[in-house]
Amino acid sequence: MDSVTQIVLGAAVGEKILGRKIGNRAMLYGAIAGTIPDLDVVIGLFLDPLSAVEIHRGFSHSILFFSILSPLLGWFIARREMDSKVSVINGASLVFWALFTHALLDAFTTWGTQLLWPMAYKFAFRSIFVVDPLYTVPFLFCLIMAMRKARTDYNRTQWNNRGLKISSAYLMLTLVLKGVTYYKFQRAITLSGLEVVALETKPTPLNTILWTATAETKTAYWIGDYSFFDTRPIVFNAYPKNRELLDGFMQDKTILRLVDLSEGNYTVTKKDGKLYFNDLRFGLLNRNTTNPEFAFCYELLPSKSGFKAREVPKTRAEGLLLLQQLWKRISGN
Repeated sequence: MDSVTQIVLGAAVGEKILGRKIGNRAMLYGAIAGTIPDLDVVIGLFLDPLSAVEIHRGFSHSILFFSILSPLLGWFIARREMDSKVSVINGASLVFWALFTHALLDAFTTWGTQLLWPMAYKFAFRSIFVVDPLYTVPFLFCLIMAMRKARTDYNRTQWNNRGLKISSAYLMLTLVLKGVTYYKFQRAITLSGLEVVALETKPTPLNTILWTATAETKTAYWIGDYSFFDTRPIVFNAYPKNRELLDGFMQDKTILRLVDLSEGNYTVTKKDGKLYFNDLRFGLLNRNTTNPEFAFCYELLPSKSGFKAREVPKTRAEGLLLLQQLWKRISGN
């Protein structure tokens, strides 16, 4: 999830564990701990594009990392809060749960997390977008209300608990919505007669009203969307896999890394003599079936050792246009 959301979640967890003892400082410690896993983004700035993506939500989002870091930071918190009789166990508990809930929340997004690193498996429920105001805003409001109360005030605990309950209930609701939309997409596919080998659904940016589905067939990916305000049937558009464009190069190290990153969900396109690798997990930037642009696209640059990958940059204008299209589409077809 985005940084603001993780700060709010970490602060609420800190308050839940040590708020009665040290007040707003517990929120501060929790907020700081809650941002630590995403420091892998900073490390990624010094790496090549593929390596940066490969490490994201890997070791820094794992139970192993939390278990190593929690006692160290727990000792630091205990030292600073000796007058409040905060033990190392208290501090370590705060840090561990702030870290763990960060990774758990990320597991609900499309990217997922490697909680069991070094195992490669990623937990990804794909039921919430990385930025969702309906999750963050009520949670933030409750946290602010809690901060305004004295640490021994019962209402402080109530406001913090309310925020945790509302946000958790919303997460559970996203799983229900995912189930409903999955049924809608599955029914539309059955009616269309497509022979689908895999189907994946996820919400579109900033909401859980408009959902998108990617249905894989032998030769193409069929992408469609559904809003809870729709009155017309779901329409799927085909995007050919074009895997033949990589014939003879499938053992190239860069290609293998890209296939692994995309979890096998990719298409290949050729424009102006250049090859592009499109990671389908994060959807489209536009709805142009003849000239589609994907959120994650890599230009394949020939080199002496095979290929190098260059991520195609996204512009602010593309982002604004996408949001305009989404807002219009959310209201129904």
